[in-house]
Amino acid sequence: MSTNSTLGYQENNTAQTLDAGLGAGLERLCNTPGDGITSAPPEAGIERIEARFQGNGFSPHRHDTYAIGLTINGVQTFNYRGEGQASLPGQVIVIHPDELHDGGAGNEQGLRYRMIYVPPEKISDALAAGRDSGLPFVSSPVLTDIEFRRDLVEALSDIECEIGDLKRDCLLADLAACLKRHADNGKSNRPAVLDHKALKECSDLMKECCDQDVTLADLEAITQIDRYSLARQFRRAYGTSPHRYLVMRRLDRVKLKLQKGEKLADAAVGSGFSDQSHMNRHFKRAFGMSPGEWRRLHAAAGQTL
Repeated sequence: MSTNSTLGYQENNTAQTLDAGLGAGLERLCNTPGDGITSAPPEAGIERIEARFQGNGFSPHRHDTYAIGLTINGVQTFNYRGEGQASLPGQVIVIHPDELHDGGAGNEQGLRYRMIYVPPEKISDALAAGRDSGLPFVSSPVLTDIEFRRDLVEALSDIECEIGDLKRDCLLADLAACLKRHADNGKSNRPAVLDHKALKECSDLMKECCDQDVTLADLEAITQIDRYSLARQFRRAYGTSPHRYLVMRRLDRVKLKLQKGEKLADAAVGSGFSDQSHMNRHFKRAFGMSPGEWRRLHAAAGQTL
């Protein structure tokens, strides 16, 4: 049994908390009671959050980014790749793009943690050898690694402020190196020939035109790569299918519209969904909660939406 399985922690761990001495900034984390989510200003496609939950936090869902986090208070439990997992304060969590998972508090103490969501292309760009190989795949979702934890403390401190270009690029290089160091060689380093220029053209088109119908035929036309090879290469480079990538870019636009106070129905249609119900289904699959609940939790954390 994995030492990080849900049976691997003991009751005397329930009062553990992340040592404030791990890094400047984390000692200033708020201790507001109750459930809530605080989001940092998004930068270059990178998102950071702090979440607090009593009991279940997220129903099963999938991101198309790396979700890399640090448990601060309590025990974080989640199901991932067919096994229950538990993360204690100070342990690192790594969720690979497009992997189904849930999450919540493992005991009555509740849970507080921070996460950074990094687009997989940022990791590929940061790896010197990443141009002809796929994404680093870390099979163990819970890690005890002092260097990795140190880099995350740096990335997740001062969540109310922007990281800035220089610090962000340095952190991406450090996080990418940590992911590669823990990656399974068999899955992460398979030889592959990827047309990164063509794939970036696809991703740029879907970002810009996410509110429109985009087909594999459209992507085939701009890349001159047959649609089936293109779909395989895209998944290898971005960790998800072109269709799901497009849906996620629509959901990114939905969140921006909700932050500006738009109504759910208007946000749905303005982001490329057929209606509010269509948006709601995809939103819950991607984030483990409805758009209304997402907005409520941000409001509970003091963020005006």
